[in-house]
Amino acid sequence: MAEDSIAVVDLDRCQPDRCNYECANYCPPNRTGKECITKRGEDTVQGTPDQVRISEEICLGESCGICVVKCPFDAIEIINLPEELDEEPVHRYGENAFALYGLPAPQEGTVTGILGPNGIGKTTAVRILADEIVPNLGAYDTGSDWDAVIDEYRGTDLQTYLEDMQHGGITVARKPQYVDRIPNQFDGKTRELLEGTDERGVVDDLIDRLSIRPIVDQEIGTLSGGELQRVALAATLARDADFYFLDEITPYLDIGQRVSAARLIRDLAANDRSMLVVEHDLAVLDLLADTIHVAYGEPGAFGIITDPKSTRQGINEYLSGYLENENMRIRPEAIEFEQHAPRTASMGDVLIEYPDLVKSYGEDEFSLQIESGTIRENEVLGVVGPNGIGKSTFAKLLTGSIKPTDGALETHLDIAYKPQYIEIDQPMRVDSFLASITDQFGSSYWETEIGQPLQLERIMEQTLTDLSGGERQRVAIAACLSKDADLYLLDEPSAHLDVEQRVLATRAIRRYTENHDATALVIDHDIYMIDLLADRLLVFDGTPSMAGHATPPVGMREGMNEFLGNLEITFRRDQRTARPRINKPESQLDREQKAAGEYYYAVDTNES
Repeated sequence: MAEDSIAVVDLDRCQPDRCNYECANYCPPNRTGKECITKRGEDTVQGTPDQVRISEEICLGESCGICVVKCPFDAIEIINLPEELDEEPVHRYGENAFALYGLPAPQEGTVTGILGPNGIGKTTAVRILADEIVPNLGAYDTGSDWDAVIDEYRGTDLQTYLEDMQHGGITVARKPQYVDRIPNQFDGKTRELLEGTDERGVVDDLIDRLSIRPIVDQEIGTLSGGELQRVALAATLARDADFYFLDEITPYLDIGQRVSAARLIRDLAANDRSMLVVEHDLAVLDLLADTIHVAYGEPGAFGIITDPKSTRQGINEYLSGYLENENMRIRPEAIEFEQHAPRTASMGDVLIEYPDLVKSYGEDEFSLQIESGTIRENEVLGVVGPNGIGKSTFAKLLTGSIKPTDGALETHLDIAYKPQYIEIDQPMRVDSFLASITDQFGSSYWETEIGQPLQLERIMEQTLTDLSGGERQRVAIAACLSKDADLYLLDEPSAHLDVEQRVLATRAIRRYTENHDATALVIDHDIYMIDLLADRLLVFDGTPSMAGHATPPVGMREGMNEFLGNLEITFRRDQRTARPRINKPESQLDREQKAAGEYYYAVDTNES
């Protein structure tokens, strides 16, 4: 194969018992007597003996690609690597398996970000730098050791870090990506978990700064996703480490909690602690990071981590889909935001006119008050507000799964509902699950409107219980949109999705509502997603876990000013890309916008 190509076989998809080895039979080198595509054999370390392996030395590369077309299960990828890539992988998981090129370089006293799609190697890079994986430098059959790795990086910024890590000169602490797995690993009260990690004597301060004191005496297994996320962050930052690796800090957190977490991390970095943060919320990453590394490539096949860039430059290049220093296009089109003005509010006919409603869970328990309002046909209504304020309760009132304490709500509408927390315990294949929801499954209509926009093709034959968090989210969105309904209600569809997936999900929801004269109500904390998606806003405020209140839906400008004003957070729009950016607290622009009552739409005039 050409030196700038790799062959990848997805062993989860390769099913030799259901095919006639079309890949091998039609392979041009095989037909000339060479052994390019062969069975793995009894000595295989990965996969089964009957699954195939591809010799990258013999393979003709992407210019041939016959095996890719002939494989009935889409299990083979032959991929050209960027011409500029003249290095061996940092780590490869096996023969015809994922390869990672490049590592981020943690810097003392700074916050370094990594931005890139899911399945591109970001977590692998973090695990290498946290001394959980010894990189094999591409020698997956013989392995490697840290001395060889250090020698490979001699003369670079990583040399000192790797030497100190191996010789015990630095310590690391890592927050896991999926915090919902913590109850499976720890059985006890929140306080016990936090006190067990308090190596710096700072747990009490972290508890207050992350607003988790009301839950410290609760069992870990009873906590919500947002509570688990903040507990995991507190437990990690309480450790006495030189470098902290934080894998996705924002899932399940509201915007106020995200900003509080970002400020806490920045304060710790200012005290000569170093942070490496993997994050998909661009607004928070922009506020948080001093520099970022962009990760790109082909998910599941290979990933490349760039040299560090300024945060603004890195995010803007990532959105544009073109990396200037690398002269590399990583996306066929740019992710674009509307230029300095919110979308015009929908003026369609009224779909639902709901009265004043109250839902109380009893004396000294949570109570929600809803002012009367309307949801219009063919609109996307964004729902924003802090966690624990009643947004999901309102969704359940609309679906009829709970009844109001005061007021009556009878919609007589068909409602498709995607809940906030996705619990999947069925050992059913994805395609079978979706086919059970709609008889349109598999049609060109369904593929165009739902399947392709949500990138479901490669996971159709996987079992629901084996899916990652992001894959489960996309299947749940597809299941919701596949139903024949008057109102599509989606609670936190952005959770665990990367930037591209969030944009694709946003487009799928908007396109579906526009093409089918449907209405969607979307609850989410990602400002970018709400900015791209919503026609109007329904704003919730109050005291989390105690009392919530919602005013009638309003236009985007008015709604965002109300929502962000409640949180004392101001946003501006980047002049180059029109993306929302969080102003640093007490900065000149922050003070000016607050004085003018404009919390969201100021234009960034800084070109740097």
